[in-house]
Amino acid sequence: MTVLDGIMLVMDEAFDPHWGEAWTRAQVASSLTMPHTYALVVDSEGRIDRPADAREPAGFALIRSAPGEEELLLIGVRPRFRKRGLGRILLESFFTQARKKKADRVFLEMRANNPARSLYTSLGFEQIGHRPDYYRLSDGSRIDAITFGKSI
Repeated sequence: MTVLDGIMLVMDEAFDPHWGEAWTRAQVASSLTMPHTYALVVDSEGRIDRPADAREPAGFALIRSAPGEEELLLIGVRPRFRKRGLGRILLESFFTQARKKKADRVFLEMRANNPARSLYTSLGFEQIGHRPDYYRLSDGSRIDAITFGKSI
């Protein structure tokens, strides 16, 4: 299974279409061709593979690097593998990679009502921005975006 196949397997299960957060295969593939974008894939045992091997993927993180910073573009864990700490493992691996690349800060953006907020704040992320009505939902309504940052 390729990294892209693994990410899309997780994407199809992990993201509720109502929120409009899932990326298409073409969007992920295009991102992964960029020299400063990479993915981390975790299996159900919490092993991180970069790139993914033949083990069944349980979650992934898609990350973009820039001088001095790293941005978490997307993170997801398949529903049947949630509540096992895999999101935390992905985020801690994200921090490790950022440090290796000499980043000073990491960032992410999420919809305002995302339940992952408690995980992000438990790992030291702090709200640094707010974008009213940023995301459009499947029913046409809008929801705010929250930007988080963390020094590492």
